[in-house]
Amino acid sequence: MEILEIIGYFAALLIGLSLGLIGGGGSILTVPVLVYLIGLTPVMSTAYSLFIVGLTSLVGSYSFYKKGLVSMKTAIVFGLPSILAVYATRRYIVPAIPENLFDIGDFAITKGILLMLLFAVLMVFASISMIRQKKNAPPMDENADKEIDIENVDPNAPHPKPKFNYAGILAEGVVVGTLTGLVGAGGGFLIIPALVLFSKLDMKMAVGTSLLIIAAKSLFGFIGDIYNYDIDWSFLAIFSTISIAGIFVGTYLSTKIHADKLKTSFGWFVLVMGVYIILKETLL
Repeated sequence: MEILEIIGYFAALLIGLSLGLIGGGGSILTVPVLVYLIGLTPVMSTAYSLFIVGLTSLVGSYSFYKKGLVSMKTAIVFGLPSILAVYATRRYIVPAIPENLFDIGDFAITKGILLMLLFAVLMVFASISMIRQKKNAPPMDENADKEIDIENVDPNAPHPKPKFNYAGILAEGVVVGTLTGLVGAGGGFLIIPALVLFSKLDMKMAVGTSLLIIAAKSLFGFIGDIYNYDIDWSFLAIFSTISIAGIFVGTYLSTKIHADKLKTSFGWFVLVMGVYIILKETLL
């Protein structure tokens, strides 16, 4: 096993650890880890990332579900167009993108470069949402559970019933699903505000419901890849298990460490990584 691959598996633990500690953002590092440390192609990395993000989000949603903080009706209404969009993107759109798109002088824009640049742009937006800690603003990143104390939530406490803006939900679901299919990231920093805005959920319910939506659309999107690629299931099992173990460790440590400063620092790290990917794929 090469040293970079060993570092890659260690990074899997850090991905889960960040999810447990700060409640989000860690899964956005999955694709860069798979590409630059494990050595997978960008297309295969986005496919594997869907499985890893989906599984970790499913595990993360369990604590919310136990507290009654998942709106199943909202998950279905919002999740259905998102699931269909991500499945169609992985099954048909991604395979249809030409390997070589166009040339700019001596520089060739390939499918892999395009996907990595899209992912880097998503990282920049996600990092900005982590850095900008606005009061009363919804958390803008995947699995943002640690900003909300769910341990002391009464599962029988009343929550506002969802009121659906179906046109907004449909449009947002298709956009998020397509984006997830292209770059392999959960897109929770887009889903949570959409649930608050278009479904009128309170923040606790929005975060828990978002986790379930991320899990469903990511895993269904991965199904579209099964038809197109040979999947290394043993690698996926090992990487995902390490990442999930990191979640539990991070969750334990989160009771002893203040998450806000960690989240801001992690946001700057994600921003640097996003800029680095842009430079590496275009200039370096």
